[in-house]
Amino acid sequence: MGQDESRMVDDDTPPKTLDSRSLESLAKYIKDGRAKRIVVMTGAGISTSAGIPDFRSPDTGLYANLQRLNLPYAEAVFDIDYFRKNPDPFYALAQELYPGSYRPTITHSFIKLLHDKGLLLKLFTQNIDCLEREAGVPDDKIIEAHGSFAKQSCIECKYPYPKDQMQQAIKDKSVPRCLNSECNGLVKPEIVFFGEQLPESFFRNRFLPEDSDLCIVMGTSLSVQPFASLPQACGESTPRLLINSEQVGSLGSRADDVLLLEDCDAGVRKLAEACGWLEELENTWSETAPGQPRIEKKKVEEPKKTRDEKLAEEVDKLTEEVEKSLKLHQEQHEWLANHVDNKFARIQENEETTPSVNALHTGSGSTSKSSSGGLQHVFPWIEKKPTL
Repeated sequence: MGQDESRMVDDDTPPKTLDSRSLESLAKYIKDGRAKRIVVMTGAGISTSAGIPDFRSPDTGLYANLQRLNLPYAEAVFDIDYFRKNPDPFYALAQELYPGSYRPTITHSFIKLLHDKGLLLKLFTQNIDCLEREAGVPDDKIIEAHGSFAKQSCIECKYPYPKDQMQQAIKDKSVPRCLNSECNGLVKPEIVFFGEQLPESFFRNRFLPEDSDLCIVMGTSLSVQPFASLPQACGESTPRLLINSEQVGSLGSRADDVLLLEDCDAGVRKLAEACGWLEELENTWSETAPGQPRIEKKKVEEPKKTRDEKLAEEVDKLTEEVEKSLKLHQEQHEWLANHVDNKFARIQENEETTPSVNALHTGSGSTSKSSSGGLQHVFPWIEKKPTL
């Protein structure tokens, strides 16, 4: 967004939306109900405390520990052209990364808590580990910009591949083939490799931050495009919070930017505490512990009613239904009476001034049974009174 996006904002510049550029002010903004559509953007930094290495950290990053796979270069393990030639290194690595071996972090559970409170507009993530799903964030709230292990398909014809068979292939470090007999192409999880297009869902939703009233960026270097441009899509007066070990991208260049430069887990705990959610957050995270069954949220039980209270409630309900029925019948009666009276008046007027249809045809002044009765064309069951 120009030069202004590349520098830190002057501390004397007053915010447009927040009271101040502080965590407390941001928490107040949330508690006051002004942040109803929150977008969250995450990278590998939110998963490192789960034991999953990030990609680029020296010595400890994923790329720094791939020598055992005898790759021509570290990134080749995620290169689609190299995969076509030699898929074995990827499947050797996939055994370590496949979902189910790692517990979501408290940061993942914080995103789930935002969803539970009805505040999460969308989660954009660069991660492929599916820990957001493991934490309970629903599929329709997640945009996996670089794909994930959640689905798998043939790289040639895109024919889907069963999850259970993929799990077995990864366990065996074997290379699955397309189930379409006419294809027999290589199958891989729908992780975006170098040389592949990002998912269509990313491009369809990339401007969604424009509709947000709060943006939270966590655990990402914002060094890979087009994901790195997402925070800039937020409105100029939309508060943006960065929880990260260092300042990245354009965060800090706007008057309503708040920077929390520390570990993601520690940062979300501070934010949750400032919002009064810390206990809820800890409880939400506890549900992700290995072997821990999902805890259904307890419904607030209403006090038990006495027999007389129940009877009175039923009487009130029946009375209300009877009153509604009587009102409806009265309205129908009034409409019918007005309709019939007006119709009858018009018929009488026509009979006095105009010969009947039968008279026109027969040349006589007599009227037919259907026209002289006045109401028989509307109510055929009404008998015509005999003429004296």
